[in-house]
Amino acid sequence: MAQIFHPSMNTVAKGSILGAVITLGLIGFIIGGVVRSPYITQEDVPRAQPVPFSHEHHVGGLGLDCRYCHTGVEDSPFAGVPATKICMTCHSQIWTNASILEPVRESWRTNTPIRWNRVHQLPDFVHFNHSIHIAKGIGCSACHGQVDQMPLMWKNQSLEMSWCIGCHKNPEAQIRPRDQVFNMKYQQPSNQAELGAELVAKYNVNKRQLINCSVCHY
Repeated sequence: MAQIFHPSMNTVAKGSILGAVITLGLIGFIIGGVVRSPYITQEDVPRAQPVPFSHEHHVGGLGLDCRYCHTGVEDSPFAGVPATKICMTCHSQIWTNASILEPVRESWRTNTPIRWNRVHQLPDFVHFNHSIHIAKGIGCSACHGQVDQMPLMWKNQSLEMSWCIGCHKNPEAQIRPRDQVFNMKYQQPSNQAELGAELVAKYNVNKRQLINCSVCHY
């Protein structure tokens, strides 16, 4: 029986298979890069707000503590969005006629909450508890970055699961003394590894439990 295909077609077939594998791998790499890009994660992208609240001014300039506005962060799963009443504690006395603060005054007059745009948004199937992280010595800046240097708020981290797991596997790298949790000027010491191991034991951080799926998904 005469040969249907030329022997060179064996090489063509092998090359086609190899090319298809490389192409699929490249497509997967590109998709992965797009999914992790700031365009999708909104990492380092300032978020527009009804009132351009500046953490740089209030925290870095005036020295306000995180807990002054985020009142429930130490004992609640949620940091909480500050109520208009907190803003008016100061702004009923200062900058009372500033046009930029009219939405705040309108909210106060009408008893209607300001519709702030969420900056840090996790999927519904993910549970994150602020109070637990604070109790275990994880500083605000570990997740939120140098908030005291942000004129407008943005996500400092992607908040992807791989990022969370990285910290859960090695909490020694981020843990700090509890009295330094809200200190935006805190600098890790040169012996962070030793201090971290000491604090992990002191604060009863269960590293085995930290990588259990049910810690964040239940």
